[in-house]
Amino acid sequence: MSEPIFSLWVYLAATPLAGLTLTLVAYLAGFAIYERARFHPLANPVPIAVAIVVAALAATRTDYRTYFDGAQFVHFLLGPAVVGLAVPLAREWPRVRRLALPIAGALAAGSAVAALSAVGIAWALGASAETLASIAPKSVTAPIAMGIAEAIGGVPALAAVFAVTTGVIGAVTGKYVLDACRVADWPARGFALGLAAHGIGTARAFQVSGEAGAFAGLAFALHGLFAALVFPLGRWLVQLVL
Repeated sequence: MSEPIFSLWVYLAATPLAGLTLTLVAYLAGFAIYERARFHPLANPVPIAVAIVVAALAATRTDYRTYFDGAQFVHFLLGPAVVGLAVPLAREWPRVRRLALPIAGALAAGSAVAALSAVGIAWALGASAETLASIAPKSVTAPIAMGIAEAIGGVPALAAVFAVTTGVIGAVTGKYVLDACRVADWPARGFALGLAAHGIGTARAFQVSGEAGAFAGLAFALHGLFAALVFPLGRWLVQLVL
């Protein structure tokens, strides 16, 4: 390694810029591969970037807390990015108002299926109560899923893993599932992706259609709010009955 590059690495490794730089470089590399694959869903940049980050941390023996000292700057931008989803949604607001009843029904049904199917499979496989509580909010965005898991007796860190994994799988396989189900309507496809695969699915929806992205953002936000209210209430009712 040449002296200038080595000096730069030493400087970056000693500052929060290391985590930030690694995050940005990993995603740019993942997105470059995604472009080369002509935006094929199986080449989604998120799992590629995650693999690069994990490999780099393992190779340099860097603990996650040190990495996050820099990555938190990107994490902070998630808030404004979510708020920004209101812009394309505003353009679709007249249609959203007309479809208010079907949207409410799809939200309730989708949330119930997402939670009950995961819990049912995990229970059948002998998962512990903590694991069941952690996997229940898997289709909600990770920060909310962590809060829900903690409130209902789960493990927040495990809930985050389940949520991110669900988002990646949903973004990668969503196209094929929706095609197999013959769902051709862009708002319906977008809403399904946003509800089942939260932010990662919403990003994928925007890549294929602005209309689908707007409805994915709506589902992403409504599911987070709905789950945050219903899951703790459901746990309280179960405890009351038992």
